[in-house]
Amino acid sequence: MDFLQRTVVVEDMVQYKLFLLQPDGSDVTEERLTHLAEEILVKFAPLLVQYIWQNQPFNLTYHSEKGGVPAHIGGSTQFGENVEDEWFIVYLLLQITEAFPELAARVEDNDGEFLLIEAADYLPKWLNPDSSQNRVFLHRGEVHILPCPSKFSTVGFSKDVVPSLSQALAELCSHPHVCQASPKICSALKKRLKGYPEKIKTGLHQAHCFIPAGIAMVLAQRPQLVAHAVSAFYLRDPVDLQACRSFKIFSPETRVLTSVTFTRCLYAQLLQQQFTSDRRSGFTLPPHSHPQYRAHELGMKLAHGFEILCSRVRLPSSEPDAPISCNPQWKRFLESLKKNDYFQGELEGSTRYRELMRSAEHFFKQSVAFESSALSPGEEILLLMQNGHPLNLEELKEREQQLPQEDDDSWLEITAQDLDHFLTQPTHQGMKKFLDTMSSHEGAEVPWDGSRNEMEELDSDDLDDDDESDKEREEETSGDTEQNGTETLNDLRSYMDQMDEELMSTKIGQSFTNSKKTDLDNSSPHLPVNSPPTQGGSEQNEEEIRPLDLDVNLVTNLLESLSCQAGLAGPASNLLQSLGINLPANSDPS
Repeated sequence: MDFLQRTVVVEDMVQYKLFLLQPDGSDVTEERLTHLAEEILVKFAPLLVQYIWQNQPFNLTYHSEKGGVPAHIGGSTQFGENVEDEWFIVYLLLQITEAFPELAARVEDNDGEFLLIEAADYLPKWLNPDSSQNRVFLHRGEVHILPCPSKFSTVGFSKDVVPSLSQALAELCSHPHVCQASPKICSALKKRLKGYPEKIKTGLHQAHCFIPAGIAMVLAQRPQLVAHAVSAFYLRDPVDLQACRSFKIFSPETRVLTSVTFTRCLYAQLLQQQFTSDRRSGFTLPPHSHPQYRAHELGMKLAHGFEILCSRVRLPSSEPDAPISCNPQWKRFLESLKKNDYFQGELEGSTRYRELMRSAEHFFKQSVAFESSALSPGEEILLLMQNGHPLNLEELKEREQQLPQEDDDSWLEITAQDLDHFLTQPTHQGMKKFLDTMSSHEGAEVPWDGSRNEMEELDSDDLDDDDESDKEREEETSGDTEQNGTETLNDLRSYMDQMDEELMSTKIGQSFTNSKKTDLDNSSPHLPVNSPPTQGGSEQNEEEIRPLDLDVNLVTNLLESLSCQAGLAGPASNLLQSLGINLPANSDPS
């Protein structure tokens, strides 16, 4: 198996490809595939237009045949910290292949066939990361896995063979029913996707924010821009903050109270960040006891994100773009939206109707008419402000009295009872056993227990063999478990002692703080004391080895990491905040 032939996928990115299944390979032309991409985006526009993506949206473009991959339509999406974007795309692909049965989809991320990970408890024994390449597809709304041939069926490929994509698609086209995954595998995937499409709305969070009027106007037209603003604030650097010393685009003096729609992930990112604005910015917060303190804090952070986005671009040209009505695809696209009740019964010309229309126009430009170059978020914000209606602060102030109620954010908190319930679920019961097992060069050995064996899906080859040998192995294993466990523990302690002796004189060993206790605790991690090695033999070395002071080392490393962050976002502050610990800024001048 040549691992270099595998597709390299960037971390936090999902790639998807849609192939046209044809018995003889005919009619797979650029024109046909491009038309299919347009049909798909038009049909599913009601779902896609209002979706708030964490980083990048779902997209489909034509890709010609290259490197053994047949011509197809597809794309890639960076989902960042919001893994629900990835699973929403899986849901979309299942819906697309059900609505267009002539298509078959492949989807991968940096973990490879992540769909198989979700259904790991029900996979046939022969299926592993090496034997799964070019075998897993989404087709007709279900998971399909190309099987291994058996004495009952010649369909499929041997587990030692990696079929080309063309061979795999031809086999899937000829034998779709034989290739359909087992009901348990399909059920596991559907369980992960349970709740869609309603889950799109339940994953949103409405919150009140005091934001400059310009931002309120921009979000009324393009609510999806909140994701870019949160990301800009969350990933800010000192150069970004220089642009926020004086707000040139969004003056804090124009702040109004409005309702902002976040995804839960975006809301948590914005809320959990500890941040103090520059005194020159003009953003001041009321006392923590103030009933609208959170609205002021969220608005201040959001304003910084929008200001950062705009500071990264130059002022756009005042020349207007060609009217969208000039595009011949727009009419069909608009008719599809109306058929799918996209406008929710709103009267044409009403405020809500115009907002929905602007969102549809933006989606059309970005995802359907993809020939045109897309604007950066900052450029789009400046254009919206330039071409939008003049700001009316009095009107915006009047709307403050009619805002919808904020959503409850108690979902941010996890109680001890919730955690216990989570850990007792079948999916997580094997975690402790997994951590207690040994690993080999092929990875961790999963602790197979009785309940796991009952759920395991057997392939056709398993019906004829392994039954007697499995029983014999179980008897041998049960008899040797206690003896093997003792030997393993002794070997581990021996390895640790040898490592301690080797580390005695190194800088790594001297970088840890050791306990002052003189007696050794065999169960405690230990490293050498800060002293040079002696030639007194292993007995003298053991006397110089003391247990590590775990508490001191942990706190020291956390504080050093926090100090290196210089008040910006980082792993140490995020970890402490997740534990409910908010440390004050370092006031020590040294």
